[in-house]
Amino acid sequence: PGPPLIPRCRAGWREAVAAAVGALQAGGLVAVPTDTVYGVACLAQDSGAVRSIYSLKGRNGQKPLAICLGDVERLHRYCHVNVPDELLRDLLPGPVTLVLKRSEELNKDLNPFTSLVGVRIPNHPFIREVARACSGPLALTSANISCQASTLTVSEFQDLWPHLSLIIDGGPIGDVQSPECRLGSTVVDLSVPGKFTIIRPGCALTSTVEILRQKYGLVPGSS
Repeated sequence: PGPPLIPRCRAGWREAVAAAVGALQAGGLVAVPTDTVYGVACLAQDSGAVRSIYSLKGRNGQKPLAICLGDVERLHRYCHVNVPDELLRDLLPGPVTLVLKRSEELNKDLNPFTSLVGVRIPNHPFIREVARACSGPLALTSANISCQASTLTVSEFQDLWPHLSLIIDGGPIGDVQSPECRLGSTVVDLSVPGKFTIIRPGCALTSTVEILRQKYGLVPGSS
């Protein structure tokens, strides 16, 4: 039968947030809409849940998971930030993943092979509210089998349903017919002072590069 599906009309906003937070705190995997594509989230500090996300997606264990936070202020707890706060606020919340040096606060079992971590603050009120209600960061990845297309409706990741604790149906994200809408967030490494390196062009490349180069004078690093 699969997990409970929360349609927009049947459950109120507060009930849906509470259901998502409860499922996450119980170690579950929850599918959620974001500002780019559908995602699967778990608690980043829960090592068992992190392992579950990798097995769900058939994901290469050397591919890192991003963390998701509700607000820019919380970023300093899990990352060493060497860019101005104003730069963070120019890009976040939004369809950008910022890669920064990770702090000691972050679960050692999350991406143990790298000293960096990607941070997402999606410009989507639901996932931000869920992230705020959880004590630590969420681990977030796209709701699809690794190497398959990212998903813009809940029906597109039906093969994952049996393995999820909860699915939040936020309706279609963006234009389901447009390939650009499936690109996911723009991933940019800001861990080297004065430089930026584009790791994945994603859906917000032009505006992100413009802000980094013109407003903050960062120069492209070598990828």
